[in-house]
Amino acid sequence: MLNESSALSKEIAEKYAKKIEECVKLVVSCMKNGNKLLLIGNGGSSTQASHIAAEFTGRYKMERKALSAIALTTDMAAITAIGNDYGFEKIFERQLEALGNKGDVLIALSTSGNSQNIINAVQKAKKMNMKAIGLLGKNGGRQVNTSDIEIIIPSDNTPRIQEAHLTILHIICELAEKELFEKNKK
Repeated sequence: MLNESSALSKEIAEKYAKKIEECVKLVVSCMKNGNKLLLIGNGGSSTQASHIAAEFTGRYKMERKALSAIALTTDMAAITAIGNDYGFEKIFERQLEALGNKGDVLIALSTSGNSQNIINAVQKAKKMNMKAIGLLGKNGGRQVNTSDIEIIIPSDNTPRIQEAHLTILHIICELAEKELFEKNKK
């Protein structure tokens, strides 16, 4: 497992370094303009969305001002009410409609790329003039070509995809933090 994870990390570094840099630029621009980051995912990806939102609102590595980030995966009342009244496919779309604004950035995590609630949210984000980052797995599924930036982890192994997504999210967080705050200290 470690060899598989290591080989996948190396492949991602070689293939997606520039796209990760693009993600960082998008997030930094969003934050500099007073906008927010919204994160979504199902299952394990849901907890990753929550984890990364906390890294932005708390701190990742440096003491700094809190950054606006919301995981749309954490409000059980909203999720169950929307799921009950509109269907599971609408749980993130409806929250985006309520909480998202032009200039915000949506990070959509999907190991398969086939989750309808994620696809609907990305489409809603685009209609609202938000930017979308898709972190996908396998072949990207039906979510391919829906986001402004997509990183597709070339694996069919869900745990390896989730590990890669979390690594990429940590890199984005660390580099955004440095870009936003380290330069101001000099």
